[in-house]
Amino acid sequence: MSEQPGADLTPTTRPEVAFEELEVGAPRVGIVMGTKAALPVMEQAGPVLEEAGVRYEIRVLKSPEAVADYCRNARMRGLRVIVAGAALSAGLPGVAAAHTDLPVIGVPLTAPGTVSGGLDAVLGVVQMAPGVPVAAVGLDNAQNAAHLALRILAA
Repeated sequence: MSEQPGADLTPTTRPEVAFEELEVGAPRVGIVMGTKAALPVMEQAGPVLEEAGVRYEIRVLKSPEAVADYCRNARMRGLRVIVAGAALSAGLPGVAAAHTDLPVIGVPLTAPGTVSGGLDAVLGVVQMAPGVPVAAVGLDNAQNAAHLALRILAA
């Protein structure tokens, strides 16, 4: 008489138990930003993901602690890529990348009324500290972030 595979595993270490909490239709891409003002630009990623049949969620996270908490729990909730939009010094993508091992795509955003035209946000996204990688797309280009997220998911 042979034992069933996995019979020696406890209920909490069995793979099917570990994934019971994961919703079948869980979002794969998380889109985050620091203010509601960024929503019109960041929402442009949605149709690209929808066309590919990829579920996503959009969140406005107003504090570094909220970003850190979101990113620490992202993989457990089923996310595989995080798209983070930010204006001005654009710190949000770096904070996100510092708190997850998932790929983070930074979308630099133009802040209305600033004289830099978004250059500060572009530089903020591309100049990350060593060990805190953030992929960058063009200024206000959430659609390209969605396309990049699809390529990452397909890799």
